[in-house]
Amino acid sequence: MKSNRLPVLGIASLVAMLSFGVPAAAAGATKEEARFMAFLQKTHPGTRFTSVNESPVPGVFEVWMGPNVAYVSPRNPRYFIMGRVLDTATLTDMTGPKLARAQGARVETETGAAEGQPIAVASLPLGDALKFVQGNGSRALYVFSDPGCGFCRRLEPELAKLQDVTIYTFVIPFQGRQLPQSVLCAANPSKAWHALMLDGDASGLSPRADCASPLDRNLELARQLGVSGTPTLFYADGTRTAGYVAVSEIERRVVASSSATGPVARAKSNPHPEKNP
Repeated sequence: MKSNRLPVLGIASLVAMLSFGVPAAAAGATKEEARFMAFLQKTHPGTRFTSVNESPVPGVFEVWMGPNVAYVSPRNPRYFIMGRVLDTATLTDMTGPKLARAQGARVETETGAAEGQPIAVASLPLGDALKFVQGNGSRALYVFSDPGCGFCRRLEPELAKLQDVTIYTFVIPFQGRQLPQSVLCAANPSKAWHALMLDGDASGLSPRADCASPLDRNLELARQLGVSGTPTLFYADGTRTAGYVAVSEIERRVVASSSATGPVARAKSNPHPEKNP
């Protein structure tokens, strides 16, 4: 968003705007969506609104500003709620996949790397990831996760059920830096991660989270790969899933990707040694 301050919006102004005929914001938009978008564009001329759609929450609109999304009620459009809609009944992140697609489109424009295209997993800097070997570790899975992310904590027990897999976890600070830094600065980061994510045990975290860590490199890597939400999983063939995924689907994708690629290639060398449990 180009404008960081949102002026106070009166309901009367909104009603007046909705009473006027305005052109549709985009093909297929409802009249209500088009009128609300026109109102937002007039009220915030410094912000580029790209689409307005009804959200899963009645009475709330999903307002897109390029790759950024807010949830806004026409009854009180003074407030923009920045975040995600989570369906607690199905454990589905309803905003994450859309954010990933929007971020991917931006990354494709800037770097030529489309979010929907497979990545080159052999180029991932595994020395910046936590490494977990389960069983014989013959298969590979690459995870971008944040200890402050509730769905990441829901995912971790699913990952623990996988057999014969090596999991590389890139810790990123989408929900703030202090907690992930406390993990990475721990005496045994991998052990501290599992204790925190599986058992809610924070006793292994470092009380001084000021060590040199790969956190900023991981954040930049996530940006380059179009990872805009956690958890995001990459498989051996470079494909991905975003959001919480049940172990049955993860296993299916791990098997399919391993069959398609054959033996997993080693990632490029990195001056930062891998952290083992």
